[in-house]
Amino acid sequence: MASRTDFKRTVLVVDDEKVNQKMFSDILSHSYNVITVESGSEALEVLRERKVKISLILLDLLVPETDGFKVMKAVSSEPDFERIPVIVLTSDKSAELKSLQMGASDFLAKPYDSPEVILARVRHLIALAEDIKLIKSTERDFLTKLYTKDFFYEYANQIKESNPHKIMDSVVLNLTNFHLINEIYGRDYGNILLQTIADEISKLAEESHGIGCRDNADVFYIYLEWHSSYDELLARIQLHLSELLKETEINVRMGVCRGDFPSISAQQSFDRALCACNTLRGNFESSFAVYDEKMHNDEIKKARLLSDFADAVDKRQFQVYYQPKYNIQGEKPALSSFEALVRWEHPEFGKMKPDFFITQFEKNGLIQKLDKYVWKEVAVQMRKWKELLGKTVPVSVNVSRVDLHDPKIVDYLLQITQENGIEPGEFLLEITESACLDDMGILLNTVNKMREAGFKVEMDDFGSGYSSLNMLAALPVDAIKIDIGFIRKIIYDEKTLYLVQVILAIAEKFNIPCIAEGVESKEQFDLLKEAGCDIVQGYYFSKPVPACDAAELLKF
Repeated sequence: MASRTDFKRTVLVVDDEKVNQKMFSDILSHSYNVITVESGSEALEVLRERKVKISLILLDLLVPETDGFKVMKAVSSEPDFERIPVIVLTSDKSAELKSLQMGASDFLAKPYDSPEVILARVRHLIALAEDIKLIKSTERDFLTKLYTKDFFYEYANQIKESNPHKIMDSVVLNLTNFHLINEIYGRDYGNILLQTIADEISKLAEESHGIGCRDNADVFYIYLEWHSSYDELLARIQLHLSELLKETEINVRMGVCRGDFPSISAQQSFDRALCACNTLRGNFESSFAVYDEKMHNDEIKKARLLSDFADAVDKRQFQVYYQPKYNIQGEKPALSSFEALVRWEHPEFGKMKPDFFITQFEKNGLIQKLDKYVWKEVAVQMRKWKELLGKTVPVSVNVSRVDLHDPKIVDYLLQITQENGIEPGEFLLEITESACLDDMGILLNTVNKMREAGFKVEMDDFGSGYSSLNMLAALPVDAIKIDIGFIRKIIYDEKTLYLVQVILAIAEKFNIPCIAEGVESKEQFDLLKEAGCDIVQGYYFSKPVPACDAAELLKF
């Protein structure tokens, strides 16, 4: 990479005194290329020809034809010249104020300083101007002209520190499904849409003494004075979207962190606004959320859980519960297997279901360690049941997305089953349909290895995605578990019941058993049995129970 010393910059000397031209040339020519002219008009001609990039101008105010003040006016008013530093050469102290007001960067008073001082001033100003130019070239997003995130945070913190008593809001605005715009209309059209939204953000920021930022492709930040409502901004943006996109459903989510947290940085404030924005995912009734005390407490709790994870594993705070599954195709429902479900017996928060902490562990890479902990606990418990009761019953365990990308997963599963005298076919592996939307090649390879080793693979949450039937055809599985959302609605929604019946009929054609989870009433049970469902689980039979209670169920 080239450094500042790898090539010479060019200095333009504007002075009608030959002796001064020679003096400056002698001082600067070792470090810089020097161009000398005698008049202001010649100076402007050199600048406008653009044959050579000028890095600094040494300007005598009293040059003929076009004087130094007119040269400075031209330099400051023309965009191509406005960042060229100008050192004014004068013996008139009264001219200093006017020169500064017109954009002069420095002065050299006559009689001139020593050559070393002149050279140091020139070097310093050129370096400073180049640094400023570099900053200017990176502080704005090239498409929207809004600030880039790093500069945005810096300027937002400056606003916050300079106006400690002013209440400022942090706003995050996100377009949903924006990727569809580029796919359907092309990237150029998508850029027009982004520029239109950026214009609205710029207007609001200017009106509210704030600043705007474009973060990722479809995420914008606004730091501005407190507003009681953002309905108008949302309405204006939604109007632009509807005008530009006649047939594509693109909506706006907005999260706000009010200026009620004066002790936090701008970045922390926007993290909280983003948290509020993310709570709107999948919410089709609202497009606006404010970060509040509940969200704050949840964030603190989540951070606490992450920090407590290692200690919880060491102290065996994670407890495995077992929910029975019953085969319902005989005359009488018969216990066929269990599903292992983890609970966290937290010393402060009490018993916690996985809904709250599993998502956090998936985001932070801790889920694989938890999965292996559960798998090992289940294998040991299956061995104990076998020793106590003389029989084993299959148990299904969850396999997370990250596990499927682990090349050693099958080896580990074989190790824990062999150590506990369990047949692989008794250790059932549940993968979610959403995990199947990752790299299909890796998924197929892993599932095939699992089945070749003797494990049975079940697809969980079947029907929750858009590619369920394709997955069923492409992925070799031993059972499917119908998504609980369908089961909850079958007693009052005929369309949902029909969909469940279709899934069961297709599964029968593929000779794949179907499991229904979340069965809570006799009505649901009867409908599923009549439709041909093989296995059910849910509170209709039993809630998830500790291992000791599960053992009692095995005795019957």
